[in-house]
Amino acid sequence: MKKKQLIPVLLVLFGLTSLSFMANDGVTLRLKPQQGKSYTITSKANIMTVMEVQGQMMNQQQHMETRQSFTAKSVTDTESLIETQIEAIKMSISQMGMKLEYDSENPEKTSPLLAGQTAEMDKVIKKMGTVKYDALGNIIDSLDLEMSQLGAAITQLPDKELSVGSSWSFKKNQSISGTEITANMTYTVTAISKKSINVSINGTVEGTDEISGTYEGTASIHPQTGIVIQSSTKSNISMTVNEQGLSIPVTMVGTTTVEVK
Repeated sequence: MKKKQLIPVLLVLFGLTSLSFMANDGVTLRLKPQQGKSYTITSKANIMTVMEVQGQMMNQQQHMETRQSFTAKSVTDTESLIETQIEAIKMSISQMGMKLEYDSENPEKTSPLLAGQTAEMDKVIKKMGTVKYDALGNIIDSLDLEMSQLGAAITQLPDKELSVGSSWSFKKNQSISGTEITANMTYTVTAISKKSINVSINGTVEGTDEISGTYEGTASIHPQTGIVIQSSTKSNISMTVNEQGLSIPVTMVGTTTVEVK
């Protein structure tokens, strides 16, 4: 059966700080990473997938860790040019009593049964990509990577001034293995401090292959750089995979945490 992966990567915020502004003091977010600085994104996802094949239920538990670096090569008040590459991927899959593993840094640990999938992963390791953003985190130009986690660190920002209770919404479109996905996201400010702007996140997802689902979580955005520094999300996604004349209902329930340093 052809495997389709949907790895929910959303921005979420935790970490309340004690150095808070007054609630009526507004703040404006703009993307402005420190020029020349290299950042590291560490993403950890746990996904439970349930498939119904000819009346039989099949469960799969997947854990995936990705480490990706990015460097702000040039930064102005209106644009940021980012170079990025995936440094390492680690994955484990448990299904029907078997545990399969992949570790890009320790290839001897990789399970032979994953050879087909891991060959594609090997191609993206250490491959350089570039993305140009405007000051609101919108992509101007991109030679990004497959499986990139950069969207977990850089999100679309509002043009307006923010205070506690403010919210903004946007859409994110993505193509994964030929499947077109649209996420409709709403961020709501829950706290503002000198160290972070905390937001709650709610969203829905829709796409081809009868994809539908929801996201919820929290995120923490750095006030000076506009970079998401921490996030935690939960997702519940349903889809239908059509393979060899069969329509296979698939449900994926996952949690994802992201840290950027």
